[in-house]
Amino acid sequence: MTYGPLPETDLTRHRRLREQGSLDRADLDAILDAGFICHLGVIVEGRPMVVPTVYGRDERQLYVHGSVASRSLAAGAPVCVTVTHVDGLVLARSVFEHGVNYRSAMIHGIPRKVTDPDEKTDGLRRLTEHATPGQWDYARRPSRKELAATTLLALSLEEASVKIRTGAPDDGDGPDAALGLWAGTLPLTSTWGAPETDPLLPPELAPPAHIARREGTRHG
Repeated sequence: MTYGPLPETDLTRHRRLREQGSLDRADLDAILDAGFICHLGVIVEGRPMVVPTVYGRDERQLYVHGSVASRSLAAGAPVCVTVTHVDGLVLARSVFEHGVNYRSAMIHGIPRKVTDPDEKTDGLRRLTEHATPGQWDYARRPSRKELAATTLLALSLEEASVKIRTGAPDDGDGPDAALGLWAGTLPLTSTWGAPETDPLLPPELAPPAHIARREGTRHG
């Protein structure tokens, strides 16, 4: 299904570096799909708190997971969720022009607590599969007691701000070009390593294929 561009609101309007902003939902989807950790910004007892947590999504909403005891996962108050990928350093001829190649998304809204059992199970499935495709069907599913101890929040993806920076330094045609200094980018990538087996497992029990095949593949 294809949706229109992301709407501009007071919270999502790009006021600085507008050329790096995007209203393309495909860019938002790609940024979310490339990661599995977000940072949830909330106000708790009058103080700001930013909590790292795992997430999953469908076409319209983000699912955020936590414990029922977590003060940061209270529905009904405004939150801001961010996902950022650093793709490299931009090393210019002057320190002032240094920067970062990155992809980032900020999602604003008021989350709702998922209480419908079927939606909660589906949301946790999406969250699990988002981090490790194939794991939901491989591992034991949550019990009723475990589901009761788990909070799942759903946050609409409708109000989101996306920014992307790529390419070389911006000072190649300025006065500093005459300095004769090296300038360019230093890319940053991360890859999955070899699975490390729990030492309590029998030595003959090998990682399942959906985990083993990720070794050496790029993350993000």
